[in-house]
Amino acid sequence: MFCSRCSAENPEGAKFCSKCGAELGVAATPAPTEVTAKPEAESTTDLPPNLAGFLCYVAIWITGIVFVLLEKKNTFVRFHAWQSIMTFVALSVVQVVLLTLAAIPSPGPMLWSPREVLTAFSVIVWFIIVGLWIALMVLAYQGKTWKVPWAGDWAEKQANR
Repeated sequence: MFCSRCSAENPEGAKFCSKCGAELGVAATPAPTEVTAKPEAESTTDLPPNLAGFLCYVAIWITGIVFVLLEKKNTFVRFHAWQSIMTFVALSVVQVVLLTLAAIPSPGPMLWSPREVLTAFSVIVWFIIVGLWIALMVLAYQGKTWKVPWAGDWAEKQANR
């Protein structure tokens, strides 16, 4: 039996796809970036998938690493763990680079010093981090998978390994 959403082969009589968690025997819904978690999916953490997905984001990328190491079966949880790592490590690196460059003294008087511009960009990145952090925790707790545009596809590939 093949999944109508991801085309993965599944054993006869299975109710949910072993790859994406979609219900088998039901027409696929056209929402490729948002999927609902199935509580019946196996887990090595014994936590409900939505709670484990939520916890992947609680301490930004640190809990993402914890869940990548702990969770071996549930692709929903593994997706959120990898997305947490990729998204927040990348944004943390950008933040550190901006703040480091902002610490370099500017050469003389200017209308807009590089320090002020870099500090302003750093504040914008901080708001992006906080906004994504809250949104991803809420969506994971609701059992939904929303892919961050530049990290979601990579996280999905890692989760399905």
